[in-house]
Amino acid sequence: MEVPTNKQIPAGAQLRTAEELEASMEDVLSRHDGDAAVHVFGYGSLMWNPAVEHTGVRPAKVHGWHRSFCLRSVIGRGSQERPGLMLALDRGGACQGLVLQIEPRKVRDELRVLWRREMLTEVYQPRWVTADVEGVPVRAITFAVNRSHPRYTKTLPLHEMARMINTGAGSLGTCREYFDATIQKLETLGIRDAGMERLRFVAG
Repeated sequence: MEVPTNKQIPAGAQLRTAEELEASMEDVLSRHDGDAAVHVFGYGSLMWNPAVEHTGVRPAKVHGWHRSFCLRSVIGRGSQERPGLMLALDRGGACQGLVLQIEPRKVRDELRVLWRREMLTEVYQPRWVTADVEGVPVRAITFAVNRSHPRYTKTLPLHEMARMINTGAGSLGTCREYFDATIQKLETLGIRDAGMERLRFVAG
């Protein structure tokens, strides 16, 4: 996993400090029983590149949120010169993905890895959601879009989304590689996502 440097961060944006990341993580964990495992709901790269040690992974569905390429990316899979789009959970609909289980004694160590990956900037908001795992409700942490962030791009037309996916590139690779890896994982899991299919049709 590669963490962006200050030179890769767009003007006006800043990275959270280690202390700020820790405070954010502890705020989320304050609403959790410390003796229990933590579950994390993944809907994008966490499905095919979780980067955290986990003891189990199961298909899950979250209601009230959907998978959306609604974040303009200028670091990682995009740059100022070649901006891309990244996935987030946005309000409405439902989303099928995976739930990762982290054992209690490793929760903080593994979540620190995850927070450094997902929460360095303010584009995501961590939240607890209820995931349906084989008919059983499971409380899980996930990362939803911060709709007030300037990189939120919900109003982009489909053809522009497809163009940015095809041309975006940054320090971690291309946006199209990210898109294709997500599509491939969804297919492996037997998950049909109408929004992703429409994007794939337009992007070619």
